Amino acid sequence: MLSRLKALQCHFTWDLDLSRSLLLRCRDNLLDIGTENGNRWLGHIYNLRGFIQYRLGFSEDAQSLFNKAKQAFCKIRSADEGPWLMVNYGNLAWLHHSLGNQAESEDYLYKIDALNKKYPSPSQEELHPETYAEKAYVLMTVSGDKTLVADYFQRAIEMQPGIREWNTSHALALMYASKHSRTGLEDDILEKMRIAQEQDPENLYLAAHYLDQRAQRGERIEDEAQEALKDHPDERYLKRCVTLCYKWKIISPTASRPEKSMIDRAILLLEEVIALYPDSSLMKKIEIADVYALSHNGQAKADQKYQELLESDLELADKQMLYNTYAKYLHFTKHNINMSIRYHMKAAEIQHQSFFRENSVNILEKIRDRCRNSMCGEIIDFLANLNEP
Repeated sequence: MLSRLKALQCHFTWDLDLSRSLLLRCRDNLLDIGTENGNRWLGHIYNLRGFIQYRLGFSEDAQSLFNKAKQAFCKIRSADEGPWLMVNYGNLAWLHHSLGNQAESEDYLYKIDALNKKYPSPSQEELHPETYAEKAYVLMTVSGDKTLVADYFQRAIEMQPGIREWNTSHALALMYASKHSRTGLEDDILEKMRIAQEQDPENLYLAAHYLDQRAQRGERIEDEAQEALKDHPDERYLKRCVTLCYKWKIISPTASRPEKSMIDRAILLLEEVIALYPDSSLMKKIEIADVYALSHNGQAKADQKYQELLESDLELADKQMLYNTYAKYLHFTKHNINMSIRYHMKAAEIQHQSFFRENSVNILEKIRDRCRNSMCGEIIDFLANLNEP
């Protein structure tokens, strides 16, 4: 039976190795996306929320959410069964197995076999497009390989075109895949986001990201952002993304000296967002420290904010991100180059592969290659002995 369970395509078999902090962040993101009846991703959302609750130790909540997922799928698709239930049944098979309910688990395995026979994939060598779409959605939500996410959505769309929410999420996946690239977001991806927003105007999640990307390009979108907040005052995710718009306006290297009123608005909004996300606001706490650093007489406040974060109990991945951003703060704001190097080393030492580790290593390599810093010899030894995660 275990071999049959392992062969399933579902959240339990997709190697979703999630830390507690990431589980909490994902849970908050899913709550932000919403559970309104018109949400075409409602079944996927309940499925993933169920898995997250299971991983957090709440099996009863997980079962309730998996059951809600099935109800949502059937309502959205206007059918009692279909290939969209394969992942959901897989989750339920695994959940019952983990709870010792082997008969119920076996029953769901039988249902999956029946669905596979009745709704085979259009291509024998490929997953069913519904499965590709859900797997892509899950990986996109839990910070998986964004290039793989875009590929899965592309495959689903090619096999079963015309599904609006897949096109919308494909545009988001392309954006995520380009998020930390050296070239930034390509024009064609931004255009795909624009088209997706036109086709899916009620998708605030997409709208918020589209605003953010335009802000990064230096567009003046403050009025649009404020109008969006005015129209949707209770959408905390929208507030969260508007803070990003302020961030790019205030902190961007190309930005002119921000006015005090803008800094004050950004700080107030960041404080509100941090309160709205008590379990997943580390990046916002970092951002508010950086904004304080640019305010009049705000240096001490920024130092205090960073010190509080450095003394807090964080998981390794979060520590790595903090060390990387604090190193840049020390360099560009405090002009303490040697201490900045120390924190880039701290970030690089953590055995977790991420953009932040790669960035710190790249910075250390550039300092080493220029060989103008008094710590150059120490950096050479450090990098020579640095182990890869």
